[in-house]
Amino acid sequence: MVFPMKCYRKDRLILCLTIGDITGFTGDAIVNPANTLGLMGGGVALAIKRKGGDEIEKEAVAQAPIGIGEAVVTNAHRLKCRKIIHAPTVIQPGGRSSVEYVLKAVEASLKKAIQLGLRTIAFPLMGAGTGGLSVEESLSAMLGAMKSYSSQDLELTIYFRNPEDFEKGVSIVSRNGFVTVSEE
Repeated sequence: MVFPMKCYRKDRLILCLTIGDITGFTGDAIVNPANTLGLMGGGVALAIKRKGGDEIEKEAVAQAPIGIGEAVVTNAHRLKCRKIIHAPTVIQPGGRSSVEYVLKAVEASLKKAIQLGLRTIAFPLMGAGTGGLSVEESLSAMLGAMKSYSSQDLELTIYFRNPEDFEKGVSIVSRNGFVTVSEE
């Protein structure tokens, strides 16, 4: 099945939106909306662990506690990308996220990626799903953080779970100063 992809530019930053399974991403890194303990028991984290292997969680837990506004990196093991960036959007496993936590998590993820020379990065909707935020809350916070990195040569992809959320995302991104560069 072929999913739609829509790409935008803001200065040097490329941002693409798509629908699908983030664990199939083939770029430099996938961002995991973590908890501060590094445990990967639900949502996107569990999908990453199931496909990439328990070693990912073991490496993350060994670096815990991970503060809100911090990010740690593990190997991706059996996944097609190189690294996993773990950035907490909740304190406890199964906890509620906030717009502030998402903003800090995305900022920490991008800062860590740049430090390590990672340029192609996939994000889920941070803080949505098990974190409890709406598409609008999550994506608005994510874009707020991403815009501050528009001078960097980064290619970011945001994965949506379904066509309805994807369409909401397209609408939100186009209202936030990003210019359309391609549609598939």
